[in-house]
Amino acid sequence: MTHTAEETATTGRKYFAFLALGALGVVYGDIGTSVLYALRECFHSVHGVQPTPLNVLGILSLIFWALIIVISIKYLTVVMRADNRGEGGIMALMALIRPARGGREPNSRVILIGLGLFGAALLYGDSMITPAISVLSAVEGLEVATPFFTRFIIPITIGILIGLFVLQSRGTAGIGAVFGPIMLLWFVVIAVMGITHIFWEPRVLGAVDPMHAWRFFAHNQKQGFLVLGAVFLVMTGGEALYADMGHFGRNPIRLAWFAVVLPCLLLNYFGQGALLIRDPSAAENPFFRMAPVWALYPLVALAAVAAVIASQAVISGAFSLTRQAVQLGYCPRMEIDHTSERQIGQIYIPTINWALLLATLGLVLGFQTSSNLAAAYGVAVTTTMVITTLLVFVVERELWHWKLLPSLLLTAFFLVIDLAFFGANIIKVEHGGWFPLVVALGVYALMSTWKRGRMLLASNFRMRSLPLELFLKDIAAHPPTRVRGTAVFMTANPEGVPPVMLHHLKHNKVLHEHVVLMSIETREVPTVDSDERVTVESLGEGVYRITAHYGFIETPVIPDILDCCAAKGLKFKLGDTTFYLGRETILATRRPGLARWRKRLFTLMSRNAQSASTFFKLPPNRVIELGAQIEL
Repeated sequence: MTHTAEETATTGRKYFAFLALGALGVVYGDIGTSVLYALRECFHSVHGVQPTPLNVLGILSLIFWALIIVISIKYLTVVMRADNRGEGGIMALMALIRPARGGREPNSRVILIGLGLFGAALLYGDSMITPAISVLSAVEGLEVATPFFTRFIIPITIGILIGLFVLQSRGTAGIGAVFGPIMLLWFVVIAVMGITHIFWEPRVLGAVDPMHAWRFFAHNQKQGFLVLGAVFLVMTGGEALYADMGHFGRNPIRLAWFAVVLPCLLLNYFGQGALLIRDPSAAENPFFRMAPVWALYPLVALAAVAAVIASQAVISGAFSLTRQAVQLGYCPRMEIDHTSERQIGQIYIPTINWALLLATLGLVLGFQTSSNLAAAYGVAVTTTMVITTLLVFVVERELWHWKLLPSLLLTAFFLVIDLAFFGANIIKVEHGGWFPLVVALGVYALMSTWKRGRMLLASNFRMRSLPLELFLKDIAAHPPTRVRGTAVFMTANPEGVPPVMLHHLKHNKVLHEHVVLMSIETREVPTVDSDERVTVESLGEGVYRITAHYGFIETPVIPDILDCCAAKGLKFKLGDTTFYLGRETILATRRPGLARWRKRLFTLMSRNAQSASTFFKLPPNRVIELGAQIEL
């Protein structure tokens, strides 16, 4: 059955619209629920200002231009061009500016990679705060309806959060299908709420004039600058636009922003501003005060659902970030469950899930209110945005080949804005902003220690390894006893003979008739084409070298690799195949290369890493592990 060009175009438009609707549910949950608390914090927080008409119009102007410059221009127009084969996010950006190559990295590049790694670590703090502040601020709407619910706010919030994290193991494929329509309803509702109040106070539309922002700073001076820390809350989901690009594509994300999200957010913020001009006492909770009494309970329910969706997006983002860190060598192996057979991004990591749950519950119990949590919110995201701007400058120069002057001017423009928000947020450190920074420093210490430790371990293995050519000559001159079957030796070093193979030959005095040296290489790209997945090389004497190539969002599975080898002419019978793995016991010594405490940390992480046989889905009854002590 053939299709006309018109039918094909119609189908393409429908699929494009479907992706844009999906982006509403996944990408824009965080930034879409910022209307619950952002404008409130500009007036109600410690550093807030009085809700006078001058201040209201000034802050609305700041919100308008922040969304236009930072989100619409910086992220949607510039940063999203820096895609790594369609994938976005700070890990993908790190891989983009550090192509796989040998040799020592220059110091400037090491610093950039370190900054990128710290930016990635900051996102874990954001993944802990977002569920807490989103759900808490939604449930707090019950207080507007009646003071009776005040004492139940914390228990209800904790119940919702526990349910959310418990359901993670089932995957998001089923509930994800309704995320988009629910968030579309959310955006329509908040837009209608805003329009209703703008109708009574249309002068708030004049806030698009940047002179209102200028007058606000001139009138409030230092206090006006500090309010930027609260204004920034309107953009806290900005990083998600870039990180989720691989799931939906840049154009559907852009369509969803300009057609739905941006106009609806602005209408609601302007509506809240109109309410504050007419009734300054509404500053305590302007979002829920916009709604008529009869609509409060349905609005709280819808806000709670939208908050759960926003939380789901950052939780899934933490899972994806962790898998990328494992594949790129910044994190030890851990259990990764694929919850969907069709979507590669649908994963569940129990260790991360329960750690996020404990941290999120601790935040709710420790901070008690969304206003207190807002003091901790923003520090992590502003820091990540500054780092993203610096990394994109490298992309502009090295990959896009822009001239120096345009690159510098654009980067300087974005940095001035990023650093202004960063400066206004950094004062939050004593009020709770220390939390995401402490989390980030801890995660950075773990990631950098693991990466450096694995590099030292690989160097140690190379020194102890026998050149493959010498080994092949030796077994040709002095053939050992060969037994039936195939032995697969897993090795991270594709050059020499793996130590586990030498131990096997030394102690057992035999070799299998077919010997396979298997290495798994993670390329610094998201995915690898199927025809590039496996290379098979015959080395002679019944020895083969297999190198499997994976991207940093893919998880290697050994049975799949063996199936690919069959297409290359090397067939395996699992019943006759034995997999040999090395299990190293690491001893921390005073040798140079890594601080003693980091060596002990690396040893602890190695001890608790998931076994290679489980991670790579090896048949458990076909695996032999040989131990060795390694001094680090």
